[in-house]
Amino acid sequence: MKQKNPELSARYVDTLRLYLATHRAHKGTVARRLGREVLAAGLDALDLARMHERALTHLAATHDFTDASNGLIGRTGEFFAEALFPVERNHRATRESLKAMKARAALLSEGAKALAASNGKLRQEVARRKSGEAALSRGKARYQALLLESQAMQGKLRSLARQIITTQESERRMISRELHDEVVQTLVGINVQLAALNRSAASGVSTLRARITRTQRLVEKSVNAVHQFARELRPAVLDDLGLIPALHAYLKPFARRKKLRVSLTAFSGVENLSSERRTVLYRVIQEALTNIGRHANARKVDVSLREYPGGIRMEVRDDGVSFKVSDQFPGRAHQRIGLIGMRERVEMVGGTLAIESAPGAGTTVRAELPLPTRHS
Repeated sequence: MKQKNPELSARYVDTLRLYLATHRAHKGTVARRLGREVLAAGLDALDLARMHERALTHLAATHDFTDASNGLIGRTGEFFAEALFPVERNHRATRESLKAMKARAALLSEGAKALAASNGKLRQEVARRKSGEAALSRGKARYQALLLESQAMQGKLRSLARQIITTQESERRMISRELHDEVVQTLVGINVQLAALNRSAASGVSTLRARITRTQRLVEKSVNAVHQFARELRPAVLDDLGLIPALHAYLKPFARRKKLRVSLTAFSGVENLSSERRTVLYRVIQEALTNIGRHANARKVDVSLREYPGGIRMEVRDDGVSFKVSDQFPGRAHQRIGLIGMRERVEMVGGTLAIESAPGAGTTVRAELPLPTRHS
């Protein structure tokens, strides 16, 4: 059967793997977000169950589901139940089909145990073959082949991650435009009608006028909220006016909300970059500031965009608390997804990302992008 939405299915595998590795307490938030994405993609509960089945099959190679003491089967079931919650709530008419799905989930668990048992036998066979020199030689050749396969797979995963980032940016742009062009216009129209009704109300009907005034304020608040949401998704000023005006528009309310002193130093040459490179710089700065607002407890932030021989250097420097940088990237169970996304964005346009953090010195996020050649 053809797999529906392979990108979402792959993200389900990665999210479940990360959850099993990190023992996070807020699993419901992550799993339910996946469930909502399933609904947004036009899929149903059965599609979600198939994603879960593929995830278990994929993870059986690295997770021992046969060991009852490690709790993996129970935790995967909890994760699936949380992901299923938004789908179940949105499709209450499918209660009967859910019973069949639960039975299928039980079969999937049994299948995962069988796969894990099979993997255990394979590991025993590998151990037996390593007993002799001839077996060691064959094992080395096998190891080299697996290493090459792993490197190829890593390349594919990185390519997929970059495609996801590119698609996400495109979707953000579309949603932002829809919010501006449709929702905001509708709310403004309602407000205009309320204003006209307010003017036409009899002067003695004070209660009606007061209600209309309160309603207008609610509509105005909704318009502002939609504008804010649209700007965070994809600021129109980034496409219409450029990177520097977009950063000014973002930094001013950010500094006000977080009670920070934020400065911006930039040279006009950044506006000559392609739309893709300007978007990368904007998103990396945005993510760095989000992390500062959440974790750094800083008082001052300096953002700079400068030219250096052959490229552009972006820095976001704060005076907040430090953290151990080596713990945040691959190879660590509790890595921050935002930092990985920043690195992927920079590398997809040929740049490099570095993060420096030391007690008493705050944190600096530095991205360097090569200037494109005439043929870039």
